[in-house]
Amino acid sequence: MPRYQLKSAAPYLRDLAIAPGASLPDEFPFNLPILQKGRLHLRFTKRITILVGENGSGKSSLLEAIAAQAGFNLSGGSRDNFYGREVEEGQRTFARVLRLGWRPRIGTGYFLRAESFFNFSSHIDEVAEVDPVRAYAVYGGKSLHHRSHGESFLALFEGRFGSVGLYLLDEPEAALSPSRQFAFLRVLRALDRAGRAQIIMATHSPILMAYPDAQLLYFEGGSIREIGYEDTAHFKAMRSFMADPARSLADLFADNEKGGR
Repeated sequence: MPRYQLKSAAPYLRDLAIAPGASLPDEFPFNLPILQKGRLHLRFTKRITILVGENGSGKSSLLEAIAAQAGFNLSGGSRDNFYGREVEEGQRTFARVLRLGWRPRIGTGYFLRAESFFNFSSHIDEVAEVDPVRAYAVYGGKSLHHRSHGESFLALFEGRFGSVGLYLLDEPEAALSPSRQFAFLRVLRALDRAGRAQIIMATHSPILMAYPDAQLLYFEGGSIREIGYEDTAHFKAMRSFMADPARSLADLFADNEKGGR
């Protein structure tokens, strides 16, 4: 990964918006609630931004459009390591009408798609057929397939996430147990304190959402707004459950129990 001599610290991506006057088709992803009015404007004020919301709210689609505009392959990876993937025309259009405001623009970083990480690991193995030492150097010297899913994720985070870059993470908790999510928080802390990495992450994990001083953006209906950690539905649900699991389950199953009598 090239070294950048930057006078400014992260965040490098300061804002994004739909281009004024852009013609938006009536199809996915433009039928998402956050885009139905043809307007979208977000400002990134922290080095770590966490996108929060239910499935289908637009978090992943937005991350993918940012990745395309930033020059990352939409299969996942960086500019240097990627593999082919067919991209739907709607996603290409979303990326084309999205305008990113940089200060300064950078070309380093990584786009993590948890759903396709297996294929990325296979791609690294293919590269290693030519030069295994170089291909595996940043991953602890061995194939990502030779670890558990969680271990391979952490090897990627610890090895490839350099001090300068934009890192886009789509549900990284998918392969991480609670203990490994805490380990991942330590990785985030190191990157945050170095001041040269910007992370934009979509997650459903209350553990990852708890990162101190992160900017939490809540996707709900047709709006995206900043929200406090303890105000998220994820935190409230887990707090209620952990306070009294038996009562929570009894309430959850109450209608089913009545219907089965």
